Order: sequence, then structure tokens, then C-alpha cells
Amino acid sequence: MKVLITGATGLVGKEVTRLCREQGITVHYLTTSQKKISSEPDYKGFYWNPSTDELDVTSLEGVDAIIHLAGASIAQKWTPENKQLIKDSRIKSAQMLYDALFRFRESGNTPSVKHIISASAIGGYPSSSTKLYNEKYPTYASGFLGEVVQEWEETIVEFQKLDIATSLVRTGVILDKNQGALPKIVQPIRFFAGAPLGSGQQWQSWIHIEDMARIYMQLLNKELTGIYNGVAPNPVTNEKLTKVIAKTIKKPLFLPNIPEKVLKLMLGEMAAIVLESQLVSAEKIMETGFVFTYPTVEQAIENLL
Repeated sequence: MKVLITGATGLVGKEVTRLCREQGITVHYLTTSQKKISSEPDYKGFYWNPSTDELDVTSLEGVDAIIHLAGASIAQKWTPENKQLIKDSRIKSAQMLYDALFRFRESGNTPSVKHIISASAIGGYPSSSTKLYNEKYPTYASGFLGEVVQEWEETIVEFQKLDIATSLVRTGVILDKNQGALPKIVQPIRFFAGAPLGSGQQWQSWIHIEDMARIYMQLLNKELTGIYNGVAPNPVTNEKLTKVIAKTIKKPLFLPNIPEKVLKLMLGEMAAIVLESQLVSAEKIMETGFVFTYPTVEQAIENLL
């Protein structure tokens, strides 16, 4: 099997790439940096630049599936320019792939690609302290995150017009030792400045990085289609997550919660990332036979820290 991965050098991409190579799957990857292009037998890089509509179409030759993980970090100030970057890095990049595959068909060639698996986000679900969300929930959240997720997912579903099966992984808070949310939470706790955010009662639907990558492999190897939540089966509140981290690294928590007003003053509109509450179900992916290596936050944090 041969897969094309966008975002292969990112947090999830690196782990998915590692698992693919372990399983003998050849990886083509797209990068905006000429310096990151390698040409190993099972790991070959190709240049693309979605902002200038550049794509090396030889990257698609012989590819059975695309894993679309590209996307600028949402953890940056939500200026109009950065908002557009967050959208374009996900949506415009996917549209470029669609257009390239469409041109293949128009020229009389049949693309070898049969499946696209794309990242999405649980930020598409409305904020709620009580509702348990599964993949059948019919509406998207209002606000910027809901808007991004809706356009992102609609762009991927378009691939079905090319007879390409589509899968979407609505990703939760990914826990990794070196990247993402966890190091940012750990740092103030290490320096005795940690505290829950806002009320602390907002739900955090999290997942260990290893389980996150394994979900992509489950969809790839079993040719599963549709929407799947990429979260562990035991979500926790922000307060619980903070306390588990503090206990694991043996640091006290004695400061009061950081007020919502302060977070909004510091982060602006981006405060939604830490203040919104999504209680999300992992039942659908488990029904496919997937077994989590780290089903509880205590197990995940113990392993990572």
C-alpha cells in the first residue's frame, strides 16, 4: 500500500508516518520546505505550497489513500489574517488535492486514490456542560471553530464525487509529552503557578498521541468511512486534568482558578479553545474493534510524564 500524507512532520503526522513505515506502507508526503524533502525507498517527499497553488502531482502516482493532516495551529492570536491562514491551511489545501485528482479524471486517467482520511475537530460541536456528543449530532457550533470545521468537512465530502471514499476524524485535545496542549499546561504547574481555567468544569475530551495515530491506521487498514470522534472513552473536566497532571509531577495546586474574564482579556476570541466544553463519545470507533492503549487520563499522563 502507498499513502500520501499532508502534515507528515506535524504532531499527528509524525506518529502516523512511523506506524505506516512499521507496517510496510510506503509514504509519500507533501511539504512546503524544500529542505524537508527526502527520497528514501519507503518515505519520499514532494513540494507543495497551498498559498500559491503549487503541487507536485507526481506525489499522487500509485497512491491508494490520502491522509490529510495539514493545518496551521489554532493556538495563535485570532487576527483576521491568522483566521484566514487557519482556514486555508485546511480547506484550500484539501481543495488543491481535489482539483489535482479531478484533472487526472478529465484527462482520461483513473486516479489510484480510493480513500481520503482527514483530520477534523471536536470544536465543531457546540459548547455544553451536559450533552454527550456522538457523530450523529446534526448541527455545528456557532462561532469561528464551528465555521472552520463545517467548511473543512464539506470540502472532504466533495471527494465522493470522484468515487473516493471519505473519512473524518474529529480530534480532541491531543496529549503528547513534547508538543500540543500538555507542555503548556505542565509548565506553570512545575513553577507553582498552575490552576484550573475558568470554572474548571468545562469538559476536555482528550486522547493520547499514540491512540490518535492508531485511529487513523484503523480507518486506513479496515477501509472505514464516515465520521469518527478521535477521543479517549473517559473525558475529564479541566479541573480534573489539571489535578492529575499536578499529582503526577508531584507539584501542589494552591492558586485560585484563572477567571474567564482574565483569559478572554489575555487570549481574546481564542479563549474559546480553553473555555468551551465538549463531552464527546468514543463509542463509534470502539465498535469497530479499536482498543485504547490509554483509556483513562491517569494512564495517559503517567505514561507521558
